[in-house]
Amino acid sequence: MNIPTELKYTKDHEWVRFEGDVAYVGITDYAQGELGEIVYVDITTEGETVDAESIFGTVEAVKTVSDLYMPITGEVLEINPALEDAPELVNESPYGEGWIIRIVVADASAAAAGLLSAEAYQALLAV
Repeated sequence: MNIPTELKYTKDHEWVRFEGDVAYVGITDYAQGELGEIVYVDITTEGETVDAESIFGTVEAVKTVSDLYMPITGEVLEINPALEDAPELVNESPYGEGWIIRIVVADASAAAAGLLSAEAYQALLAV
């Protein structure tokens, strides 16, 4: 299982990649594997500020629909436009082309402090 060390993670299987005060958010390789073939990503929070641990959208797989939880408080700047025509990118490239939203955060270092490191996320999966 792929768990890139440069990313931060949540117990709900989302990842965060910080680029200054902007962050990209997606679901982990583990999460996409558990969900199976993703057929639709539904995000209705573009332009809104969403609190950490609140639902920011859903992902629909062949057999289930799963809520997506905001890993950190931030304003949703953009939904990955590629997912409209190719939601399977979340399966094929969960840490790259399959990112789900791009957000702006007030204090990236404080936000990152509340997330799991790759090592801590891997330990969570091992339980």
